[in-house]
Amino acid sequence: MSEKRLKREELHNKIFTKNRLVILNEDTFEELFSFKLNLMNVFVAASLGAILLITFTTFIIAFTPLREFIPGYSSSKLKKDATELALKSDSLTLALQRNEAYIKSIQKVLTGDLEYAKFNKDSILATANETQSPADLSPSEEELKLRKEVAEEEKKSQTNASKAKKK
Repeated sequence: MSEKRLKREELHNKIFTKNRLVILNEDTFEELFSFKLNLMNVFVAASLGAILLITFTTFIIAFTPLREFIPGYSSSKLKKDATELALKSDSLTLALQRNEAYIKSIQKVLTGDLEYAKFNKDSILATANETQSPADLSPSEEELKLRKEVAEEEKKSQTNASKAKKK
C-alpha cells in the first residue's frame, strides 16, 4: 500500500513540478521571454488546442462548399438535378407504356385479332392507364364498427364534460 502511495506522490511531483521555458537571443544571450510551466499545464494547453483545431476544421468543412469534396456529401444542385431527372424518367416510363400498348393494339388490328369497330385510340390509352390500379380506400365493416364505437364514446364524454361544467 505504501509503495502505491509513494508512486502516486512521485507521479504527482513530476506532473506538478514547475519548470521554466526561456527563449534567448543566441547572439546576445538576451532573454526574450520566459514561462513557468508544469507538465499538467502543457497537457491541458495541448488538449484544448487539439479540440479547438478539430472544431474549427469541422465547422469549416460543414458550412462551406468544401463538404462537396467529401465522399457521401453531395451538392444541393446535384440533388435538385437528380430529383428532376427522376421525375422525367417516371413520365417517360409512363409515356413508353402508353406507346407500347398502342403499338400492341395496332399489331392486333393488323393481324386480325381485333375487330375494326372496337379500335379507338382513347380506349387503348385508357387500357394503358389501367395498369396502375388505385388502392382500395373504402372502409371495411370492422372499421365502420370501430368508428361507431368511437363516436358513441365521444358523445358520452361530451355529455359528462358538460354535466361537470354545470356543477
